[in-house]
Amino acid sequence: MPGSGFVPLSFTERPVDEMRRRSREFNALMQRRRTIREFSDRPVPREVIEDCLRAAGSAPSGANQQPWHFIVVSDPAIKRRIRQAAEQEEYEFYHRLASDEWLEALAPLGTDWHKPFLETAPYLIVICGQAYGLGSEGRRHKHYYVKESVGIATGILIAAVHNAGLACLTHTPGRMGFLTQILGRPENERPFLILVVGYPAESAQVPDIRRKPLEEIATFV
Repeated sequence: MPGSGFVPLSFTERPVDEMRRRSREFNALMQRRRTIREFSDRPVPREVIEDCLRAAGSAPSGANQQPWHFIVVSDPAIKRRIRQAAEQEEYEFYHRLASDEWLEALAPLGTDWHKPFLETAPYLIVICGQAYGLGSEGRRHKHYYVKESVGIATGILIAAVHNAGLACLTHTPGRMGFLTQILGRPENERPFLILVVGYPAESAQVPDIRRKPLEEIATFV
């Protein structure tokens, strides 16, 4: 793992009024974040995606093992293959695997097995967790808290994408083995989710839903 020993902490303490302002402004920014399913094909500068990924890579992880890998897909042919495979899985989900209760919960969101955004959006970021790492001589070392670590990194990535002025969608097919095959990933990696990233289409709409208020999501004791 990068780094060894200890170095002085780089930390900027801020006045209380500034903390309040910054936390309020960040909350307002994130409250405007919405998951979209209608993307524009407008290009996005690669350096924006690179910086968002650097931010994601700053996430805390079990034993600092950083058990994540991000595969950024922009090739139209690969995106088409991913869409075709994902739609096969989603067709099975909506027509055979999903319970009535699950389908009822999804109904207000207007989703179905068609996933055109997997081709339209300029970037698909396939986020993988690594069950173990490989040393310089091919020796395996186990990774700890993989799902938790990758989940935290994904949250930071979503916030970074929104902060940059883009929109995104988390897409999680029930079975994602096709991603390993299409992308030629090693056996120590497992797909966690696909983050679809780009500009919203001019005609994009989102469901009229609410977020739970603070008193429903937090308890102070």
